[in-house]
Amino acid sequence: MQLPEYPESYWRRTAELPAFPRLTRDLETEFAVVGGGLTGLTTAYLLAKEGRRVALLTADRLLGGTTGYTTAKITAQHDLIYDELIAHFGEDKARLYYEANAGALAFMRALAAEHGIACDFVDEDAVVYATREEGLHKLDKEYAAYQKLGIPGERYDTLTLPFGATAALSMKRQARFHPAPYAAFLASEIVRLGGEIFEETTMDKFHDGERASVTTKDGYTVTCDSVAACSHFPFFDNGFYFARLHAESSYVIAIKSPYDYPGGMYITANEPKRSIREVTYGGEKLLLIGGESHKTGQGECTIAHYETLKRFAEDTFGVEEIRYRWSTHDLVSTDKVPYIGYAREGTPNLLVATGYRKWGMTTSAVAGRLLADLMLGWDNPYAELFGPSRFQADPDMGTLAKETGDVAYHFVKGKLEWLKKDPDELGLDEGAAVRIHGRRCGAYRDHEGKLHVVDTTCTHMGCETEWNAGDRTWDCPCHGSRFTFDGEVMHGPAKKPLGRL
Repeated sequence: MQLPEYPESYWRRTAELPAFPRLTRDLETEFAVVGGGLTGLTTAYLLAKEGRRVALLTADRLLGGTTGYTTAKITAQHDLIYDELIAHFGEDKARLYYEANAGALAFMRALAAEHGIACDFVDEDAVVYATREEGLHKLDKEYAAYQKLGIPGERYDTLTLPFGATAALSMKRQARFHPAPYAAFLASEIVRLGGEIFEETTMDKFHDGERASVTTKDGYTVTCDSVAACSHFPFFDNGFYFARLHAESSYVIAIKSPYDYPGGMYITANEPKRSIREVTYGGEKLLLIGGESHKTGQGECTIAHYETLKRFAEDTFGVEEIRYRWSTHDLVSTDKVPYIGYAREGTPNLLVATGYRKWGMTTSAVAGRLLADLMLGWDNPYAELFGPSRFQADPDMGTLAKETGDVAYHFVKGKLEWLKKDPDELGLDEGAAVRIHGRRCGAYRDHEGKLHVVDTTCTHMGCETEWNAGDRTWDCPCHGSRFTFDGEVMHGPAKKPLGRL
């Protein structure tokens, strides 16, 4: 069985989303929201619903970024997190984290029901399960945290699925959905309520002042009272977010299986992580199998991660066909809690939402409500918990030290790596770091035999990017920037493309 040739994600059904123009003029508005995922759409929708003038601007199409490569679970069960939150933040803030995410689920469920959004919204239990003694111990500690915080959950010892699980912990009545129709509804409402949406409009710089402004890469200016940066990585330079976030890649395959799946959304408590859930697409049922997480740019040959998921699916459920495969790229904060709120102290007209770990669907609603409240000058009970200026000595200090050491290691490793491969050795659809006249370069030979050669030095801080064979991209192992095979920026913090040679 062969994997599909190129990564795809069926969430990005652009036919379901209307097309919007590029910004081709200076613009004055009340609020500017940057980012075309569900966070930006939710924030702009809530502002427009209050009768405020808002402009949503995105560098790609709507859902063109991280939201387009999701597993689309809406849940407050974010793996094993609550025992850890109690240890680092205390019970009160851990409870707030649960309440914020449970409220986000309730908001999305009510919105879909009230407006009849045909987004395949299905209520299902979310389940963490253990297959080894190590996972069992973690599961018991998490269940104790549920009980302390009053989280409704159920601990049991058997599963009906063929996982060989020794224990499981469920959170009842969570949900899954299809984000494209949901996003289309939000976009249509923003416009109906007087807001404006601009696609393929890349933000360049933020300018502070009596009124805020942002300039686009095309040279246009958007002037407003405040700006919310809801893109994958903040587009502005301040705040040292590149040092406070690290990027992780993980992988998903969508399979057709003969197994009669009974429902539920599952994730392992121990390594290697495996995420399993069902989806209905095109009138048939598919299983989504995810896992194989690693720091972006630091994994083994990325095709191997897809192959590993395929073997797990074959051994566990049986595989008739692999319909889709894609990779996800998530940003993780130093304490695993997202950064949502004022981007930095002393700048009340610049807000940010980033660092969602792997739980962007639920967090999009948390962030949309919190950002909108702050921009409107309203109180929000979760502002302190998610505030980007927070600092917890434990775990922030340890994580920062570890990340700094990791960046230094990969910076030096990339510079000293000796490469013997020659571009002429590359076959069709093959890429690699190569040495040309003593210089480290990146080469990819496409399906037509054309050779694309770039300077592998990341334009953010000079680390050497690595070839990602699964996605045909150049990925930076230091801060997670990603570039297309011919050097164009896909994800920051890098802003400039790789040099073409």
